[in-house]
Amino acid sequence: MITAALVGVFGVAGALLRFAIDSWFAHHSSIRSVRTAGHAALHWPWATLVVNVAGCFIIGLAHGLTAKLGLGAEWQVGLATGLAGGLTTFSSWTTATIRLLSEARFGSAALNVAVNLGFGFAAAAAGIALAA
Repeated sequence: MITAALVGVFGVAGALLRFAIDSWFAHHSSIRSVRTAGHAALHWPWATLVVNVAGCFIIGLAHGLTAKLGLGAEWQVGLATGLAGGLTTFSSWTTATIRLLSEARFGSAALNVAVNLGFGFAAAAAGIALAA
């Protein structure tokens, strides 16, 4: 029962944090878009990248800290599944990649995949290392 409560509480916090980050990027369109010479501004999924990398860091940190502090597995599940799960988004990442592909921005689509995966793994490793 405690695990479900922790997932719920942290899940709400993660979802609200995700909403705040999305809103911030939506109100800062100069950061959201990439301008190219002679062309209109092109979108780039910055908010999705930020939340996914932050979520990976949280998962790594939760993995290391719960073991180091002697917290039960329910806290790791609460933080990783609840907080990081409420914060991150696989569906938005996939949708953004499909959108880039539909715009024939193949290099950008490949970069979006590579950057999310590369930075995500690095952030998880950094979280684990920081907790050590």
